[in-house]
Amino acid sequence: MKSEFELAFNEISELRSLPREVVLEALKGALVSAYQKEAGIGKSQHVEAHLDSNGKPQILVEKEVVEEVIDHRTEITLDEARLWDAKAELGEMVMAQVQTDRNFGRIAAQAAKQTILQKIRDAERTMLLEEFSTREGDLINGTVQAVNPTMITVGLGRAEAALPRSQQIPGERYKAHDKLRAYILEVKSTPRGPQIMLSRSHRNMLRRLLELEVPEIYNGQVEIKNIAREAGYRSKVAVAALQEGIDPVGACVGMRGGRIQNIVKELHDEKIDVIEWNANQEIFIAKALSPARVSGVFLEDDPDAGRTAIVIVPEDQLSLAIGKEGQNARLAAKLTGWRIDIKSVPEAVQDAIDNIDAPQYKDVKVLALDMIAECERILEKKANNRTVMPEEYQTLNRFADIAQRRVMAYREQQRRARVEQLDAVKKTLPQAAFMMQVADLEISDAMQEALLPLGNVGEVMLRFLIDEDRIKALLHNLPPDSIVRLQEAIDKVVFPSDEEVAALDAAAESVAPGVDAGEARPTDKPAVRREFATAVDAAAPVVFDEDDDGTGSDKNKKGKKKGRQLVFDEKRGSVVAKKQRKQRGSQGWASDWDDEE
Repeated sequence: MKSEFELAFNEISELRSLPREVVLEALKGALVSAYQKEAGIGKSQHVEAHLDSNGKPQILVEKEVVEEVIDHRTEITLDEARLWDAKAELGEMVMAQVQTDRNFGRIAAQAAKQTILQKIRDAERTMLLEEFSTREGDLINGTVQAVNPTMITVGLGRAEAALPRSQQIPGERYKAHDKLRAYILEVKSTPRGPQIMLSRSHRNMLRRLLELEVPEIYNGQVEIKNIAREAGYRSKVAVAALQEGIDPVGACVGMRGGRIQNIVKELHDEKIDVIEWNANQEIFIAKALSPARVSGVFLEDDPDAGRTAIVIVPEDQLSLAIGKEGQNARLAAKLTGWRIDIKSVPEAVQDAIDNIDAPQYKDVKVLALDMIAECERILEKKANNRTVMPEEYQTLNRFADIAQRRVMAYREQQRRARVEQLDAVKKTLPQAAFMMQVADLEISDAMQEALLPLGNVGEVMLRFLIDEDRIKALLHNLPPDSIVRLQEAIDKVVFPSDEEVAALDAAAESVAPGVDAGEARPTDKPAVRREFATAVDAAAPVVFDEDDDGTGSDKNKKGKKKGRQLVFDEKRGSVVAKKQRKQRGSQGWASDWDDEE
């Protein structure tokens, strides 16, 4: 017949779905606590508990070997001690088994129940945290358990998750017991157990759904370049084929639109535009504005205003290109990373004619004088609501193209002088910053999208120095503390100086002779990585002096040692120099990096 201990042990193990070892350790701890309470001994005396094969508990207590026992709870005679330790001597401490009350098994199983359950709950929370932490960023199926105005509680089997209102798709309605598929946005530990946050509006949910529905994406034959999404309304996805002979758009849409329709239904009839990515930005922007037809795209990479694409469309396509409340143009801008300015052909022509005497239209007035008169006639005809022939529209298109190209050429000349000024400022910044993407900073996805026009961390730092209003303008729709968070994220990043980079390149050459240093450093092979790290330690000093004046001194003016240490960064796949940095002051960071150039 099984003992009460064994029955309780098996029941808890099966009910909680925990390994037997976890339950066993909790049960042993409860037995120790129960004995200490019954015997009236302190926690300073070592006590161990064991269960034999029959489930019978055994309590071992640390006792001192003495000639005459005064307190049987802490002392034992030499003869009794040698029953448990044959080499025991007077004055030594031995672990000896004690006899408990005959009802001690029942008392331990009941009185220590709360202790057991508490330890098991802690173990269960730890296991759930480990399980769902590895699934962060994946899709999961659950059941709606409760609905309230602020969030929805979703059951995930042994755990519960929260779907906040801000992460729900607008227009969706949920009720208890509904099946739900969501994206695991975040998993974090709390005193009450793991807190799992779900999302159905995150753009990566659309990415995961595409990976499930489109085998070519899952297998790596088609790549998702970027996703712009306004949950519940419309999304745009840029895809590119990595294998010759595959149509990336057709693979995502599926036969008769079967694949994309499954995703549309899952996302509450959200419209999804699948666009083929193109390295030519003019072609890519034109496709991103689909379903509208585009007459011309003109790119302007201004060092101050940022990257702007001026798009000219036929008059009947203007509302379609802009979209309802500007949605189509807004999504296209997010997808491509360019600010898009859309004009109709008549609007572009009229603007050129009205400013024909301006410096930027000087060449247009000389080259297309006859076309100007013809365009004025056509615009007047149109203003009087008279029929404009297709040939006349083509004339307007040609003139708009000529005028806009001349304006772009004029602005390019003006930008060159500005670029020279900016280049002088860039030399005061670490060049490694211009190789680091904004996505590598520890900032939110919304901030990353807002800063996408700047391209890299170096440009962000440059704007803080010469045009902080540009940063504020990009972040104006985000929380007020966003600019402070951006500053803190940049302050955490450490860039190696030119001397450190040279030392790392020398170390990389010693590890992989004949291989480019930039290719040798970010290796994914653990053995080469360890060998490279060792070579770096041997080739470069561990500490680089901040204020090295050539005298060999490694202390600053205050006498405090201050330096950098070379550390292999697993995330970047390269060795970086870490050092204590000053916080950004009113004059920016320029002074902090002047000594590194």
